[in-house]
Amino acid sequence: MSVQYNSNSQPSPGTWRYSGNQMKRWRTKANISREELGAAANYSPDTIKSMEQGVRMPTPRVLDVADELCQAEGLLSAAKEYLQREKFPARAQDFMEREKEAINLWWYEPLLIPGPLQTKSYARSLIGNHVPPLDDDTIQERVGARVERQQIHTRKPLVGCSYMLYEAALRGAYVDMEQLHHLLQVELLRNVTIQVLPYERARAVALLGGMVLLESKEHERLAYTEAPSASQLTADPDVVSAQIERLSMIRTIALDPEESAHFIERMVAKQ
Repeated sequence: MSVQYNSNSQPSPGTWRYSGNQMKRWRTKANISREELGAAANYSPDTIKSMEQGVRMPTPRVLDVADELCQAEGLLSAAKEYLQREKFPARAQDFMEREKEAINLWWYEPLLIPGPLQTKSYARSLIGNHVPPLDDDTIQERVGARVERQQIHTRKPLVGCSYMLYEAALRGAYVDMEQLHHLLQVELLRNVTIQVLPYERARAVALLGGMVLLESKEHERLAYTEAPSASQLTADPDVVSAQIERLSMIRTIALDPEESAHFIERMVAKQ
């Protein structure tokens, strides 16, 4: 099994246009101007126009406000169900479903804090600086979804989680004291290990990008790699074997969990 994605998941533009057109029809029927609807929903008239023309997706907030102002009796609000955005980009959705069911997880990151270890503030900084830019509603949804992933550390039965972080990930622009303290707190969980690979111990094998291995309830192992525009989730034995070997090599040169905790503690002390 191998699945590759290279785009983001959004509702169909046709659904946008239909919902926006219905909002316009109800607004016109109720003799409500774009300015009035925009003021009530905290959007500019131009934004309301874009939504009505299908250029932008009508948000849950504007649909609820329009429904109340136009006395649509729930007909406009009902469109929210069909405009529901996925919590994750399409290229990551299959992986997220597998992550929810995993019994073991092994993760190496050279530049970023892994998703399940991110604080809300760190996640918002990353997602908020997405290129191309995301709207506020999408940012809020994705930050919430990322924070929810922390449940993998506490759900029952316990999931074995092993993280390896290159020092550069700990020294990234968005890493603050809260994020470092959070790593130290999570590391105390009996089912979680965090290992740090300092700069001076790095080998070429650690500089080739991040990777994740998952083990399912059926004891199938899956390898996941992610890039800015494409990602791959596969059970191909050759790929999985190569990832296992690479992860094992990185683990042997990284600090052990206790040494890693002391490494992070020294970073906190220097802040």
